[in-house]
Amino acid sequence: MNERQRFFIELAYKGSTYHGWQRQPNALTVQEVLDEALRTVFRQHTETTGCGRTDTGVHARQFFAHFDLGIPVIDTQKAVNSLNGILPNDISIKKIFIVEPEAHARFDAVQRSYEYHIHHYKDPFKQGFSWLFRHELDIEAMNEAAAILMSYRDFSCFSKSHTQVVTNNCRVTEARWQRLADSLIFKISADRFLRNMVRAVVGTLIPIGLGEYKPEGIRNIIESKNRSNAGTSVPACGLYLTQVRYPWLN
Repeated sequence: MNERQRFFIELAYKGSTYHGWQRQPNALTVQEVLDEALRTVFRQHTETTGCGRTDTGVHARQFFAHFDLGIPVIDTQKAVNSLNGILPNDISIKKIFIVEPEAHARFDAVQRSYEYHIHHYKDPFKQGFSWLFRHELDIEAMNEAAAILMSYRDFSCFSKSHTQVVTNNCRVTEARWQRLADSLIFKISADRFLRNMVRAVVGTLIPIGLGEYKPEGIRNIIESKNRSNAGTSVPACGLYLTQVRYPWLN
């Protein structure tokens, strides 16, 4: 039996032209493009397992995946350079490193962080990277509501319907809005996220920022566990996966 070595790969990508991370039939995904590049560079059959899945159009400033290779293998820094030379400009490899054979990109992650970007005035340089929302928002009210998220665990109301998950429980450790000039950034961190959860959370906080209901109203939405009671899912262009943390990785 051939000996195998497990590797982690750290990458970043612009999600505008991809149907998310995870490989799909009849749709171009980041995983498909990366796996093909890995096979070209290492000249071995290579399949990645990602730290999660991002939806169509969502960006990632930091994303991890693992894959196995027969050894010996080429120098990892040389592999990074080779991969960046053949991958399209919207995917960038930051690092490849050896890990323990049982290390898992998805199951070992203990925290994931996202940002959602909103801008108020038309800006060609933010097109595709932020959501243009022209109305002014009450950031204090939205932050009051966002803080309430951290007192709950079951977020069924923010989950995409008919997903195959064992639980809808998540532990949110950060949820806050920040104002930067003519834009807003929503930052949220948790041990795990449900499908479409961040975009649904933002879509629920927006009406609070518009004064349509009080911050405490978010409690009724969460406790209902009903997706139809939460806000609409905001556009994917403003969403970024920004950090994935592992207990054994600084």
